[in-house]
Amino acid sequence: MPQQLNPDEISAILKQQLSHFTAKVETFEVGTVLNVGDGIARVYGLSNVMAGEIVQFTNGIKGLALNLEESNVGVAIFGSDADIKEGDEVRRTGKIASVPAGDGLLGRIVDALGAAVDGKPAFTSNVLQPIEVKAPGIIDRKNVHEPLQTGIKVIDALTPIGRGQRELIIGDRKTGKTTLAVDTIINQKGKGVYCFYVAIGQKRSTVVQVFETLRKFGAMDYTTIVAATASDPAPMQFLAPYAGCAMAEYYRDNGKHALIIYDDLTKHAQSYRQLSLLLRRPPGREAYPGDIFYLHSRLLERAAKLSDKKGAGSLTALPVIETQAGDVSAYIPTNVISITDGQIFLEGDLFNAGQRPAINAGLSVSRVGGDAQVKAMKQTAGSLRLELAQYRELAAFSQFASDLDQATRKQLDRGRRLMEIIKQGIHVPLPVVKQVAIIFAGTNGFLDDVPANRVCDFEEFLSAQIDTQYHDFVQLFNKTMTMTDEIKAALKKLLEEVKSSFKI
Repeated sequence: MPQQLNPDEISAILKQQLSHFTAKVETFEVGTVLNVGDGIARVYGLSNVMAGEIVQFTNGIKGLALNLEESNVGVAIFGSDADIKEGDEVRRTGKIASVPAGDGLLGRIVDALGAAVDGKPAFTSNVLQPIEVKAPGIIDRKNVHEPLQTGIKVIDALTPIGRGQRELIIGDRKTGKTTLAVDTIINQKGKGVYCFYVAIGQKRSTVVQVFETLRKFGAMDYTTIVAATASDPAPMQFLAPYAGCAMAEYYRDNGKHALIIYDDLTKHAQSYRQLSLLLRRPPGREAYPGDIFYLHSRLLERAAKLSDKKGAGSLTALPVIETQAGDVSAYIPTNVISITDGQIFLEGDLFNAGQRPAINAGLSVSRVGGDAQVKAMKQTAGSLRLELAQYRELAAFSQFASDLDQATRKQLDRGRRLMEIIKQGIHVPLPVVKQVAIIFAGTNGFLDDVPANRVCDFEEFLSAQIDTQYHDFVQLFNKTMTMTDEIKAALKKLLEEVKSSFKI
């Protein structure tokens, strides 16, 4: 028997379905690829596209709109251009390039678009930060006055870094630039500073080494690595420092402190030069485009110490620049030197002579100076730079003089010991109390009768004694971090006791 259809039931079902129906029209602006090659696509038809907007090709690969010309748009492709061909559709996303930010990034390795590349599960973040933002204005800033301790004696004593500063690390390849940066990150443990290491154009094996070192010392708990390696396309290398900066700004703008390492901006400039030449922008000096200075100034100006009204957060930047044969007067080095608040210059000759870290104290400078220094260090290290400068001058002169007077010989001997004092092993950052103790010993003549080749042994012995026997002195020092008469007397007594038990 055929089933009876009830018209009321059918109309009720139709009414119910129609009640949930919403007319929704999605419109996309779509362009067409005119030609593609060397990671750059020329696209026709995206007349309303924004500069810096993300666009999507039919195969899912994304690109960045860089050149907005009258008849077409120059798009830098994030990935391989092998599957993109003439006539393919390109769709606008309406989004400016942004990256995720927040605590979910800590301990992770991400690419220039914020996607995880460490093999761990993908993370989600409710916060998206645009990679290109305007740097804080003058009124929104505050003087750099809080020290950012690196744990490296020669830096904290002679070229101190403050929170919100931009200090350049410059030197030839294989002189210890990355090691300085990594040691600074390790020294931030327990100090409430969130660290970002941006690897631009590095080998993947180098990025893995940095990751393993940071993990070994427990520094990955507060560190994010942004990796755009040598095998990544130029657009990714170009975006990486801006992406890392956007992630770090999240902490700065929320009243916290962040440190970012750009390793290195030489390769960043080269990737931008590659992009610019392929986009047919006019080349200038050394084939770099005319806006190469602006490239780095708009990045580094985002490092700042914010005013109390803005939350008093800070972002400290340590850009790295690689020189060729120690030439600091080349185009990119001089550009970045003029943007930053000082530079730490590593010298190949010093490195080869066994002086580690190979920092040339004469050419290195911090334009923030004593404002970013612990008071005790400022009081102790005041004479160190002068004595080292005099030693270098006398050492050069003494090579040609056969007999030297007693005062000159004494000054040379003191200088040799001071050069030994500023030596430091890798991945052993020192707390301020130990730095002050050994520098005080050197500049006040406590080491004048210790053989120069035993100074490092004495420092190790002193460090061990401070850890085991002199907790009271450490507590007294950490209370004020100032060389009061009481602390000075206690330190002299400590040094005399340690020296008497040290076997020369």
